Amino acid sequence: MNMSQLVASRLEEVATTLSRIASGDYGGEVERATTLIVTAFQSGKKLLVFGNGGSSTDAQHICGEMVGRFLKERRALPAIALCSNHAVLTAWANDHSYDEVFSREIEAHGIPGDVAWGISTSGNSRNVVAAVRTAKKRGLYTIGMTGKGGGAMADWVDVLLAVPLVETPRIQEIHMITYHSICAAVEQQLFP
Repeated sequence: MNMSQLVASRLEEVATTLSRIASGDYGGEVERATTLIVTAFQSGKKLLVFGNGGSSTDAQHICGEMVGRFLKERRALPAIALCSNHAVLTAWANDHSYDEVFSREIEAHGIPGDVAWGISTSGNSRNVVAAVRTAKKRGLYTIGMTGKGGGAMADWVDVLLAVPLVETPRIQEIHMITYHSICAAVEQQLFP
């Protein structure tokens, strides 16, 4: 298979996956997540987003769209990507535990009514699950964005965005489409 055939095959696979997901319950969960975020912003609350590796960069991407803009020129929306402060991340991980880095920031920044959005393709990242659990106990609304089944995070979230796939790159591709859809919907609802 040459490079163009490989790319074409991958794009067809993604299109088929998207079509399958679009015909299921996933869209309803995306709508529920959007409603949680819109309600929080309308109430003067904020969005806290977190994940490891590529999911950490997704968290930063989401917050960039919310604070900056997605498609519309509008006021900034209060969104924070947790652990984007490397001093906090490395100090807490070194002195205590990497499993608690996000939980610690939930304790610092999260208040009842905020939304905590954890991202983990497996749904089993210990630090993400711990943070969602901390958020839930502190009265925050919780969103989990995962792969198939939702993993351990499924038990702790108000809204589960579980992409019905197991291959990490494919899950991440759907995650990006998902959060871009949420960003567009949040803007549309808050700034019609």
